[in-house]
Amino acid sequence: MRKIIIRRKEVLNHLPKEIRAGAKLTIGSIYVGRQPLKGVEGEEAHKLLSGILDVPPGHPDWPRLEKEYWSSMRVKVPFEGVELDITVGEDGYPVNVSEYLIYKWCTKHRLVADTKTEMESDGLKRFYIYDPQKDLLKRNNIVKVSKEADKEFIKASADIEKMKRLLRLLSDGSNPEKLTGMEVENLLYEVKASNPAKFLKYCIDKDLDLRSEIAEMVEHGVIRKIGNQHIHGDETIGENITDTIVYFKNKKNSGAINAIRAKLKEVK
Repeated sequence: MRKIIIRRKEVLNHLPKEIRAGAKLTIGSIYVGRQPLKGVEGEEAHKLLSGILDVPPGHPDWPRLEKEYWSSMRVKVPFEGVELDITVGEDGYPVNVSEYLIYKWCTKHRLVADTKTEMESDGLKRFYIYDPQKDLLKRNNIVKVSKEADKEFIKASADIEKMKRLLRLLSDGSNPEKLTGMEVENLLYEVKASNPAKFLKYCIDKDLDLRSEIAEMVEHGVIRKIGNQHIHGDETIGENITDTIVYFKNKKNSGAINAIRAKLKEVK
């Protein structure tokens, strides 16, 4: 069984909290052009509404009754929300057709957000869909990413040079060459703990060494960075880091790259 809950934004006004909590807000029918918003259309509508409307698809009254169904759609949302069963059986047919249709309609409604975060960031939204299954998967994905980041940290901690490369890319202005091995490890652990997804991304990046080298060149002024551009002398070698990596990988540029690397050695 799969259930979702339509929840509402808390309305703040002069009324006592218990009165506000007892009020029921309504998601009402809206029109898109000259037709009411529909939760399902076409063959899906024929399949799901045929058991609800009084006539079968193809009947002369079907368009009128279908329009009346969607134009009269109303969902009252109390303080605790409205629970809807959106389970779909093995035959592809919803267990509770009416509640499934309300859910589909809400997913398209301009006042209903997909998440609480979206509702809070959009001044128009007044309701949101809480999906426990999606929330569970999202939280589990965070756990998996954190576990993978921990594995990569353990591997990186055995290689001080890799830790320095990671720290150069992930920290704000820390020069790993001026830090002790313990300081590098501690700072990198803090970075990993605060943003495991970003840490993991750089750990498994096949261009980690090159990214770190370019960052070091920028740090020592061998390459100038203006906005996203990387410039050496009067030449723009990349409009962004991706372009710059391509430049360094291009064997045709080996002479210029060797000269840039020589300058880095001089100033380090």
